[in-house]
Amino acid sequence: MYKQAFKIVKRLIPKISDTELIALRSGTTSLDKNIFEGVVNTKSILKTKTQNKFSQDKIDELLTRYKDDIVYPNSNNNEIVHFLGSNKFFSFIIDEKYQGTNLSVKELSSILTKITSVNPPIGVATMVPNSLGPGELLLHYGTEQQKNYYLPKLANGDFIPCFGLTGPNNGSDATGTIDEGILIEKNGKKYIEVTVNKRYITLAPVSNLIGLAFRLNDPNNLLEKGEAGVTVALIEKGTCGLKQETYHNPLNTGFPNGTLKGSLLIPIENVIGGEENVGNGWKMLMECLAAGRGICLPATANASSKVACFGVINYAKHRTQFKLPLIKMQGVQEKILNMVYNTWLIQSSVDLTNEILDSGEKPAVISAIMKQQTTDRGREVLNDAMDIHAGSSICLGENNFLEKFYRNTPVGITVEGSNTLTRNLIIFGQGLNKSHPHIFPILDSILHDDVEKFKSGFNNMIGHVACLHLKSMVPNINSGFLSRLQKQTIDFAHLSNVVALKGGAIKGEQFLSANMADIFSNLYLAYSVKWFEENNDVSKLLSEYCITRLLNENQILINKIVDNTPFYHKPLICHLKGFVKYDSYSNNSKIIDEILRNDKIMKTFKRDIVIENNVLGELDKLNHLNKDGKEYTKLYNKVIQVGEYNI
Repeated sequence: MYKQAFKIVKRLIPKISDTELIALRSGTTSLDKNIFEGVVNTKSILKTKTQNKFSQDKIDELLTRYKDDIVYPNSNNNEIVHFLGSNKFFSFIIDEKYQGTNLSVKELSSILTKITSVNPPIGVATMVPNSLGPGELLLHYGTEQQKNYYLPKLANGDFIPCFGLTGPNNGSDATGTIDEGILIEKNGKKYIEVTVNKRYITLAPVSNLIGLAFRLNDPNNLLEKGEAGVTVALIEKGTCGLKQETYHNPLNTGFPNGTLKGSLLIPIENVIGGEENVGNGWKMLMECLAAGRGICLPATANASSKVACFGVINYAKHRTQFKLPLIKMQGVQEKILNMVYNTWLIQSSVDLTNEILDSGEKPAVISAIMKQQTTDRGREVLNDAMDIHAGSSICLGENNFLEKFYRNTPVGITVEGSNTLTRNLIIFGQGLNKSHPHIFPILDSILHDDVEKFKSGFNNMIGHVACLHLKSMVPNINSGFLSRLQKQTIDFAHLSNVVALKGGAIKGEQFLSANMADIFSNLYLAYSVKWFEENNDVSKLLSEYCITRLLNENQILINKIVDNTPFYHKPLICHLKGFVKYDSYSNNSKIIDEILRNDKIMKTFKRDIVIENNVLGELDKLNHLNKDGKEYTKLYNKVIQVGEYNI
């Protein structure tokens, strides 16, 4: 029986490339696995206290000195980059033994949020050296000689790093048609001969230490260690034939971005980790993606959303139209409710994910969820904020606290793997294969042609499927939102098992995989809100609203998936269809009242953003002034003005 099952499953499993297999074997699982198991215990993830190491005075000095400066193109860019480097802003992930500061994920995220809340281009410039790049790759894979030479210089700013992976023919498909080189021998030494054409490389115009990824071939069989394949090497500026001659201008957002080109001759000792790491590049990159996707980009979305929420709510409380404060108009309230909802999901998931990462996990699937969800939801927050702030948000000037984030929003959505790719293919596709408790062991047994291992995995899978099917049949007799969350987790886990029967066809059914990704992501966000409230006690009413809204969105998606399921699978999941109860207008009004009356909510939005010496602080000050007084009138007239320029 097992041999026959082995053959059937082998036919169902799609062809998996080496790069996909490396991705599946890289990183760890956490709450994502619990969701596929159908049981999640948020209390098992403890909120730990970590000591902040980095000087707040340095952050304040940076933001005071370069409050409104773009980084590039700017005649002052060398000064800004030098300030960042010499003051250890590039050292956050480097071990103290190499003169780094080695911050916790929570502190790194907090600092990036604070910097970005004032100056997004400087936030980007700070982010890149502290995420995917030479620093992290050296820490994990460099030789001792490489670590001892490069890491201290990266920590003190002598080296400004960038990393070159993408080119005209490999963007989201990162290792698609990547630059290819060959290994040659010259004067008794081994060199890599490769012509590169890299673009979209952040910090490239100001970098003097460049990490390069390419596919290395060994036609002459010169390799004594390692093997042909994707390889990562380090090059210092002005060496090996590398050209840094042109830059890009991403929507005038003001951060350095450009190209790396040239016909290069690279000594093999420049490979990170030396010759034995030749061909190991994709594994290295996969295991080091968590920072950019799981920490840095979510921190920028957190910054923009909190600034937008804090600023717009206070603006709407005081700005009058039709003799009414905007906050009294239900059309405005609806948009503010959406803003608060999405911002609460972003900041709750950022806090939970940072805790998971600080515990030592490297959850690749959760990082993908965070990247896609926070940047997409951050865009929704800004779209609603722009509508409310209206004319004040479309005219440049010191009172416009939104436009710098609005211009930056498409960047976060595009970089580190486009959100379209991440949502349609990675979150559920990789999640099913990696986070599911039994699918990868079965897959691994197939790849190794191990029938005995398959037998064990198959038995576990059958038990898992049967158990979840039975649990999903039990109606939820409790009306509470937490019991609904538990029940929907079981339903999703069961639905995933049925969808998995499609095997490799899932890759082509991206309408389905995207909807499954949305349900999966929403469950993660719901547990994030639950965890955040358990550990911070801010607002049970707002938390319940957010979780209930996520569950209702998911039920709509589940109904849609059931309706689109082939007739031969439908009997297994038709009972998952459910009634969707939409928000009542009166409940929406209660949540708006909660937002306005519960000081803890606004204090949460204020955390990690700067509201001193800017229009946000002035809007906040209006809350403490007598509306009939001259000081209020004067300040009110100041904050509603837009920029004016001489003709």
